[in-house]
Amino acid sequence: MKLLVTGCAGFIGSHVSEALLKRGDSVIGIDNLNDYYDVKKKQANLKILKKYKDFIFYKEDIRNYGELKKIFAKEKPDKVVHIAARGGVRPSIKDPLLYQDVNIRGTLNLLDLAKDYKVKSFVFASSSSVYGNNKKIPFSETDNVDNPISPYAATKKAAELLCHNYHYLYKMKVICLRFFNVYGPRGRPDMAPYRFTDWVYKSQPIKRYGDGTIRRDYTYIADIVKGVLVAVDKEFDFEIINLGNNKPVEINELIRIVEKILGKKAVINELPRVPGDVEITYADISKAQKLLGYKPETTIEEGMKKFVEWYKKNI
Repeated sequence: MKLLVTGCAGFIGSHVSEALLKRGDSVIGIDNLNDYYDVKKKQANLKILKKYKDFIFYKEDIRNYGELKKIFAKEKPDKVVHIAARGGVRPSIKDPLLYQDVNIRGTLNLLDLAKDYKVKSFVFASSSSVYGNNKKIPFSETDNVDNPISPYAATKKAAELLCHNYHYLYKMKVICLRFFNVYGPRGRPDMAPYRFTDWVYKSQPIKRYGDGTIRRDYTYIADIVKGVLVAVDKEFDFEIINLGNNKPVEINELIRIVEKILGKKAVINELPRVPGDVEITYADISKAQKLLGYKPETTIEEGMKKFVEWYKKNI
């Protein structure tokens, strides 16, 4: 197949693109290489992808409808895997207009072009953030998600609604995958697994927001990629599916794991909790198991060991 993958130079996008290329698909990668974090990290990811002859890269912004249309017209992708987004809860509170522009308008641009160029299916990367401070755990796809508590979460919910709208109006086949706290090699440097590792390794204080009892359903990148690839191959009419690990971990436990792997004690600087940070993320993955045969295999200890190995080679 020929797949258009947005956000191909980012953490999840580069892993998904590489897995598609490894199995023999062609990938049209789109990324604007923004400076949300060090662009050199994204360029390093691109370097990996450019080794494959069936990879084509376009440095483009998903907000630019005219340029996206040229790419669709030239490449005529079979399917779209839309991973590009402005990520992060805390930055979205500081700049909500940017998040609205990229995550909502950018998604709408892609849906509209996917409709015009009759792609076979559209896979959208959503987020566990849409659940907000849901009291019922684990989080299920049938839960009400009308109460997001950050602009980032609200934009992901809005993008899901647009996905459903295009399915309803144009019979587009769409799968929205709600990712839960993805980590691993090439991970985003603003995420806790990376930041804690970096701070402890460099003997710098860990910035811990709150008392460390909030819990996150950390999901290893290889498990996420397997789920995404099956979703790409399936052509459901419309589905929303959680991809998580189904095993929440306290922030304090994550710190202990980092300490153990690095053999160094963390110095903790406790800061006030940030509005927008949810109490827990916890995926009910029964739907993913049923529809995708999804089965996360990597424990947080195993995953963090692999991440730290990568980190040490790439700092």
